[in-house]
Amino acid sequence: MTAPTGIFVVFEGGDGVGKSTQVRLLAEHLAAGGHEVVTTFEPGATALGALLRGVLLHGDAGDVGARTEALLYAADKAEHLHELVRPALARGAVVVCDRYVDSMVAYQGAGRVLNPDEVEGVARWATEDLRPDLTVLLDLEAAEGLGTLTEPDRLESAGLDLHDRARAFFLDLAARDPDRYLVLPARRSREELAATIATRVDRLLSDPAGTLPG
Repeated sequence: MTAPTGIFVVFEGGDGVGKSTQVRLLAEHLAAGGHEVVTTFEPGATALGALLRGVLLHGDAGDVGARTEALLYAADKAEHLHELVRPALARGAVVVCDRYVDSMVAYQGAGRVLNPDEVEGVARWATEDLRPDLTVLLDLEAAEGLGTLTEPDRLESAGLDLHDRARAFFLDLAARDPDRYLVLPARRSREELAATIATRVDRLLSDPAGTLPG
């Protein structure tokens, strides 16, 4: 299932790779071009999501099991799409989201050593299989990204092995469907990254069906 009228762009990658900066720069570029842009994030962009974020990232309910964690992330996604993402797409907006299904599969599946296929099935059910038109994956060694964090949250503190597994799985996901991914080294200059991303998204907006050659 693809966006009904709008365009759905997602940023993925490990912690500390600069996703929030690139989300902002892309939104500024699109707004300057006259597009309605909705920037959002997971988990926590809705009222329910904010409560779940406190549990998932800040331990508001103490530690939770890996399966519980995956189901809570799925609940956040279901409400996020219902309340925010689908209405924005339906009116033709460009939705730019910091994290989506890939993060759940990479962290709660590969990272937590659950079955990634089962975790992906739950995530696809929760989101009614709404897939991004483009996923921008900012890639960086996990240790380097984590080293930039000053106050790591519950998931960021879960150990380097988890983050290494998640990074490898992000790259595996991108390799499965290269036409829908833009994989970029996260330590390029932010201006170079922003220009490359803007070019790709502009092309998507001008040719959403992907009919132009090259």
